[in-house]
Amino acid sequence: MSKETNQQWGGRFNEPTDAFVARFTASVDFDQRLFKQDIQGSVAHARMLAKVGVLTEDERDAIIRGLGEIRVEIERGEFEWSVALEDVHMNIEAALTKKIGITGKKLHTGRSRNDQVATDIRLYMRDEIDLILSEISRLQQGLLDLAEQEADTIMPGFTHLQTAQPVTFGHHLLAWFEMLSRDYERFADCRKRVNVMPLGAAALAGTTYPIDRAYTAELLQFDAPAGNSLDAVSDRDFGIEFCAAASLLLMHMTRMSEELVLWTSAQFNFINLPDRFCTGSSIMPQKKNPDVPELVRGKSGRVYGHLMSLLTLMKSQPLAYNKDNQEDKEPLFDAVDTVKGCLRAFGDMVPAIESRKDEMREAARRGFSTATDLADYLVRKGVAFRDAHEIVGLSVAYGIKTGKDLSDMTLEELQQFSDTIEQDVFEVLTLEGSVAARNHIGGTAPDQVRAAVIRGRDLLGARAD
Repeated sequence: MSKETNQQWGGRFNEPTDAFVARFTASVDFDQRLFKQDIQGSVAHARMLAKVGVLTEDERDAIIRGLGEIRVEIERGEFEWSVALEDVHMNIEAALTKKIGITGKKLHTGRSRNDQVATDIRLYMRDEIDLILSEISRLQQGLLDLAEQEADTIMPGFTHLQTAQPVTFGHHLLAWFEMLSRDYERFADCRKRVNVMPLGAAALAGTTYPIDRAYTAELLQFDAPAGNSLDAVSDRDFGIEFCAAASLLLMHMTRMSEELVLWTSAQFNFINLPDRFCTGSSIMPQKKNPDVPELVRGKSGRVYGHLMSLLTLMKSQPLAYNKDNQEDKEPLFDAVDTVKGCLRAFGDMVPAIESRKDEMREAARRGFSTATDLADYLVRKGVAFRDAHEIVGLSVAYGIKTGKDLSDMTLEELQQFSDTIEQDVFEVLTLEGSVAARNHIGGTAPDQVRAAVIRGRDLLGARAD
């Protein structure tokens, strides 16, 4: 190590790095969270170097033993991180050399920090995506359980936030389930492109040592080594893709959050969130604020920002690695933390949601939510749909004027708009009749909701297998 620079790469330099520049360019304050992946990659690299004869078995074993001791020190909080050593890689390598001597310096044979950090990030993202997939499934399981409980609970369905047609609360919850299923698929698909190994690409052009990249990839459970050394060390599209999937997930969660916030308000009063997921007001004693969904709704902006940050970071970068890419980690780390936090909060909260069935049903009664059912009834009686639409519109206008819902009108009142209407019309004007009539896959009928819950559980079971 150069005494003048106190850097692992100091041989070429004639003066030490400026103290401010050293702090400005250092990443160890945030990339130290990669220590497990860095050690994991180094152990595999050492095993590979021994396999091809670059290291002896004794050197390999000393490196692996030393790295294991360093990992324990880090996990116990006993490891001293140095800004002077710039990043997680050089801190661990310096500690290894101090622990086992010159053999520690041999570990970096055949690799560069460029392929090392790219490998670390991919290992980290793979681990975090697996955790996120697990949390999505946990939230979906909570939705399925709640949907099953609420399969018969009638509520208004909305378009333009205006009462449209009656649905069930269970059916509404399953719409959230479907959104999350697509999010799960996006993260799982993203994982495939994350799980490609850069190690062996070295700085940018590969290495002259007789490395066995396929063996290293097998040790690290990568699907394959990266096919081009320039691309392997320099692209971060997998991180951008992760943030895109995360942004879509958070977008869906903001939609859920908005509805939860509305439904807990006095104006809707559809649900109750347990106190442990809410906070009060410092001045208004009556307040119970839905802080968890509000905060999830707000955190979406962080993830959207990280997506734009990474897109901008990579824009116009020439091949291969550039120092710009040091800026990839903090957005990625925060996006990961934000997504996991939001999923955990919802995974805990959703199963605890309590519906206010009477308020939901009363709200569905208002707003002429069975008007479409009346139109469909007339069509089945032979009335052209456009004529049926006008008849129902006149009926609704009458209801607004008299303060009566369609189901509250007498047969004589309805027949003033069409003599096609008969006594059996009241079978379709009830809320229960309306939701039950949509008895097809994806429909609102309680039986269909229960069938969808079974399909959802089969899906989650298949994931677990």
